[in-house]
Amino acid sequence: MNRRSFLSWFGLGWAVSRLPVAMTAIVSGLAGCIKNSDSAALPSATAINVAKSDGFQLIGSVADLDKNNQILSEQSAIGPVLVVRSPTTPTAVLAVNPTCTHQGCLVAWKSERKSFACPCHSAAFTADGAVIQGPARKPLGTYLAKIEGNSVLVKKV
Repeated sequence: MNRRSFLSWFGLGWAVSRLPVAMTAIVSGLAGCIKNSDSAALPSATAINVAKSDGFQLIGSVADLDKNNQILSEQSAIGPVLVVRSPTTPTAVLAVNPTCTHQGCLVAWKSERKSFACPCHSAAFTADGAVIQGPARKPLGTYLAKIEGNSVLVKKV
């Protein structure tokens, strides 16, 4: 390889390696703009994953929960979260880490069965994450969850 080719490839590699840093700076700047703007003018989706002083994270709205029978947030600050209404107490909510403990597939809420089901290998879990049917042996991770006003909030245990 001649000097010119080497320097060209080296320069390209250097520029590409700076891309994640630039993207992080851009995203951080946008997050600051959203945080400092008038929240009444923003759609509800921009409020997702806002931390409260008591450690709870805003995951979504009660309207979203009622419309979809669940709220799934794969990118929350506390990790992936799946929130559903409690089958025994409809005014309460339950939150689990939706990652199946068998091989990592995302479980889905089956409201007719009042349980979570893994689409990959048919593992099943109760509403509070306990294993009903294998091949999974460990329960799903759980979070504290509550409804406050029109907001669904979740906190790591």
